[in-house]
Amino acid sequence: MSEISQDLEQAIHSLVTEGKEPSVALIKSRLTSPLPMPLIIKALQAWKKNAKVPKIEKTTPSLTAEQRITQLEQQVAALSARLAKLESQN
Repeated sequence: MSEISQDLEQAIHSLVTEGKEPSVALIKSRLTSPLPMPLIIKALQAWKKNAKVPKIEKTTPSLTAEQRITQLEQQVAALSARLAKLESQN
């Protein structure tokens, strides 16, 4: 189970063991790291239906086209400098 799913599962389980009905606000207050509200809502809805928290994984944000172009330009400049240095050694 992913770290996020475990965190949500632990928060819900701790509430249930205390005899409290899990809610979005209570779950959010028990989380060790902040999560977006839609994820908490999704986990709570799934738990209410199946008594299970769905597997939720953290994804890395995608780069915009401009960010990718800038990154590639930097790589090309670095590789060009290395190539020029190698060619000058011969």
